Amino acid sequence: MKNRGWVLLLTVLCFSLVFTACTGASEEQNAGGNSSNGGKLTYWYPWGGDSEKWDQWRMDEFTKEYPDIEFNATYVPPDGGISNGKLLAAISGGNPPDVVITNEYASAYALAAQGALMPIDDLLAATDFKEDEILDAYRDLMKVEGTTYLFPEDSNVNLLYYNVDLFKEAGLDPDQPPQTIEELDAAAEQLTKLNGDKIDRLGFIPWLDAGDESYMWGYIFGADYYDTASKQVKLDDPHLVEMYNWMNTYAQKYNPEKIKSFSSGFGGAFSPDHPFFSGKVAMTINGNWFSNALKQYAPNVNYKVAAIPAPDGGRKNSSNFGTNIFMIPKGAKNPEAAMKFILFGVKPEIMADNINQWRSLSIYKEQNDAIKWDKEGDEIYKIVREVASSPDSGHPALTAVAKEMSNELMLLRDSVIYNNHDPQPLLQAAQKKLQEEVDKKK
Repeated sequence: MKNRGWVLLLTVLCFSLVFTACTGASEEQNAGGNSSNGGKLTYWYPWGGDSEKWDQWRMDEFTKEYPDIEFNATYVPPDGGISNGKLLAAISGGNPPDVVITNEYASAYALAAQGALMPIDDLLAATDFKEDEILDAYRDLMKVEGTTYLFPEDSNVNLLYYNVDLFKEAGLDPDQPPQTIEELDAAAEQLTKLNGDKIDRLGFIPWLDAGDESYMWGYIFGADYYDTASKQVKLDDPHLVEMYNWMNTYAQKYNPEKIKSFSSGFGGAFSPDHPFFSGKVAMTINGNWFSNALKQYAPNVNYKVAAIPAPDGGRKNSSNFGTNIFMIPKGAKNPEAAMKFILFGVKPEIMADNINQWRSLSIYKEQNDAIKWDKEGDEIYKIVREVASSPDSGHPALTAVAKEMSNELMLLRDSVIYNNHDPQPLLQAAQKKLQEEVDKKK
């Protein structure tokens, strides 16, 4: 889910309170808190629906193994309380949960960089955890300047979903999906159906579904957003100028207000009214988990998936990772129990049950035989694995100003596609503004 402008102000105010609350926490809490084997464990999670049911199963399995730990779990949308300020308010108030999981990895990284999370190296050292068992793709996300704050659960990649029957109807070969931006645009035009001034079907909307993520398209076009070594914001980038200008071609071709009106009745990914399910949109970008939504809500849709098309100079056959991440807030009362739950929750035999539902990716190098997709030769999972294994796939925007950057990029995009503004001066201004924030946080 995306933040809105007011969240930025709340976030800044909460950050200013975090350090006062954290320094006021007891030394015992900051060094490890409740050292008993049991106690109360407070857990915040961001998902409802089937994900919540699965997480409840995981909690039940955990309490079977650790009956002395009293589990107190709370559904906190969106994103485990990050984007609405609930988590920071709890930390600043001295009453945070013991462990949180979020789908907003960049925001979690920003919290770690700001000092709002507990370092977990000592907690991990007291277990049999071996860091070299984790895939290299997660290492940059787990650590801030060499200290471990975050622990990945599983990960997702974004893919191009396309309707096979609509491809055939438009004279396109469904076995030859678009691989370049030019091919994507050409296919989108052939798949679009207009009835005078009325839109009956759009072949593609760049800012629909995962295309609405702040960092996704820029990453595919080749942007880096931020240099962690030099701590430099990198928004004044030709790749980003090219990307926003490309998005704007769709807005200008079909009229952004008409697209907005056309899409106003669309349902979410887990809704029978999603436009890909109804054939109102022929292609869309979404995570590997979208295949489960199709199974539930549109089992008769004949579809395939492919890597996201990329321009020359972009990141071909790759994706930004959508990694679900655990964290222990600073001031947590029972970090030892939190670490037990984290490591239990990512055990291969536990996560296999989740991966077998959502086609997500394990964090471990060693292959897990309990995962069914490889054994069954699943074509979707084959592409998921190929995209995930690309050296160009990764976690963009690992910076203390990740959330502020996300907000700026969303506002900038809307200014381009709804007001036909030149993106370059907007990117330059955003870079200057965010660099000043980075320098303050140093």
